[in-house]
Amino acid sequence: MGEQQAVEDISNQVAEQPVSENPAPPSEPRPNLRPQHNGPNLTPRAIAKAEIFVEGDYVVYPTHGVGKVERIAVEEIAGHRLELIHITFEENRMTLRVPVSKARTAGLRKLATRKLFDEALTVLRGKARIKRTMWSRRAQEYEAKINSGDPLSIAEVVRDLHRNAGQPDQSFSERQIYEAAMDRLAAELGALDQTDKQTAITKLTDYLRTV
Repeated sequence: MGEQQAVEDISNQVAEQPVSENPAPPSEPRPNLRPQHNGPNLTPRAIAKAEIFVEGDYVVYPTHGVGKVERIAVEEIAGHRLELIHITFEENRMTLRVPVSKARTAGLRKLATRKLFDEALTVLRGKARIKRTMWSRRAQEYEAKINSGDPLSIAEVVRDLHRNAGQPDQSFSERQIYEAAMDRLAAELGALDQTDKQTAITKLTDYLRTV
């Protein structure tokens, strides 16, 4: 991406601009969690309330999950002066620059409060609500919920796709979406608890087994 294009992306679109990315070693295919453009947007991205971010904050960006504010600085790009939030995603080895003026509409937010996350845990304990529609339609809805960045919506995906012993096994695509939702939920819980993600996954899995 050239510098001029980067300015257009930042000032006219919203969003995110990767500024450094070191590809991780090849791994198993992951579900495509980017919003699909060939159908309706089933779960519109929630607009976060205006928040003030500071260096060191853990934040949630809807399509990438939990990251950390590395710094906030005014930079000049192709003649444009922009105040940018640099967010690092250590697991993906990626850094995004999000304009402060676009952070709210991009859905960038601080970590959920403990009260809100407790509500998400309550959702996990609820009864699965499986719609009687084609899997492709449900998969699109689940992916949209994951990309919303809302812990309550992501908890719904985990709840609906979780399988206890004695229940039918998940299909490959169900398993992929389930793991992606669990990964997002655990990353935020881990940041809240100040533990690693694997510990958070174990905690959530144990919680689901008690349902």
